[in-house]
Amino acid sequence: MSGGALFLMGVFMLTMLVDLPIVYGMVLSGLAYLAIFDTAPVAVAAQQYVSGLDSFTLLAIPLFILAAQLMNGAGLTQRIVRLCAAIVGDVKGGLAVVAVMSCLVFGALSGSGVADVLAIGSLLLPAMARAGYDKGFSCALVGCAGTSATIVPPSIVLIIYGTTTNTSVGKLFMAGIVPAVLLSLSLIAIAVWQARKYDWSGGKPFEWAELRASLSDAVPALMVPVLIIGGIRLGVFTASEAASSAIAYSLLIGLFWYRTLSLRTIWQSLKVAGEGSASILLMIGASGFFAWILVAEQVPQALAALLASWTDSRTTVLLLLTAVLLLLGTFMEAIPIIIIVAPVVMPVLAHYRIDPVHFGILLTINMAIGAVSPPVGVDLMAACKVGGITMMQTLRPLTWMMLAMVGVLMLVTFVPDLVMFLPRHVQ
Repeated sequence: MSGGALFLMGVFMLTMLVDLPIVYGMVLSGLAYLAIFDTAPVAVAAQQYVSGLDSFTLLAIPLFILAAQLMNGAGLTQRIVRLCAAIVGDVKGGLAVVAVMSCLVFGALSGSGVADVLAIGSLLLPAMARAGYDKGFSCALVGCAGTSATIVPPSIVLIIYGTTTNTSVGKLFMAGIVPAVLLSLSLIAIAVWQARKYDWSGGKPFEWAELRASLSDAVPALMVPVLIIGGIRLGVFTASEAASSAIAYSLLIGLFWYRTLSLRTIWQSLKVAGEGSASILLMIGASGFFAWILVAEQVPQALAALLASWTDSRTTVLLLLTAVLLLLGTFMEAIPIIIIVAPVVMPVLAHYRIDPVHFGILLTINMAIGAVSPPVGVDLMAACKVGGITMMQTLRPLTWMMLAMVGVLMLVTFVPDLVMFLPRHVQ
């Protein structure tokens, strides 16, 4: 690796050690590199920052965030939870199963793990506490279940990866469905096992009348993923246009079907979406500038040559990349990891003939695990905030859940057809 690349990474690590926000750390380390090595005018920093945001697909991020806020404001969250509770009934650990199922369904509406955790956790964590569930277990479960939004469409993380690597967002969306379901099933297995062990109760007894009523009430909400995925796969619209359609649909059902949206709720949704989008896009721009320097220093080519000198095994390379991503996920957020790492590893993927769609899903599962890994663990942190406990109280139950998530990661690593089946066969 060149001296310039080592200097860049050294300064960046120093900014992290002094607890500077990542977005500022990437910009400052990039500016320091330009000032010391004089490889390009400092004005290039601004050009590359803006260039990192110059993508029509990125418009989908604020639009999907706004759509999720509108759907939550329209009361779709409560209807999803009610439907899941009606399906599960009073089986042992039923509330925990409802939490996982609700997170998966709401993740298919929001595309954001933190939004998923906050929406579902605010409804179910108090109910689980009243039913006698251990708070550490409940918060760990909701935090882990919320990460399904990182994988299932319309995942914001997948949109960023697709934009960064020029990979089809539609194929990534299709590829994320099976792994997200597998992740949820693994967490349900852990939840049922723990509930039987500690004799935690379920919900209300199963009733056909309640199932019919809750399904009828939730059908408009359940049509959102169909609209998004179906529209993209049929070529009706792009990811950004799908997000716009989701907003229009949310407004229609919120104002005229459920009649639960008010002007105040819409204004609040716009504010939250604006703040969330700004923080994400600022980080994308800074990451783009940082990644540009890495590419200019030929770090991707150096990494590909290094790995090629070590092994010819595609599986070994995937396991090495997984180990690096899991390590990075413990102290960095998903977005800068993706934008920094993705351009660097693309030559490696090409050399070993690894499908970028397959790797994109592996990367997002790694990011999902990182989102519940202390000390950063943004999804776990959000769940603990809602539950009113410290992160330390979740560590024991969290261990089993993270092992289950790693198990799913290994499964889709060694059996790529689980990821690639839908993109290949669903046209």
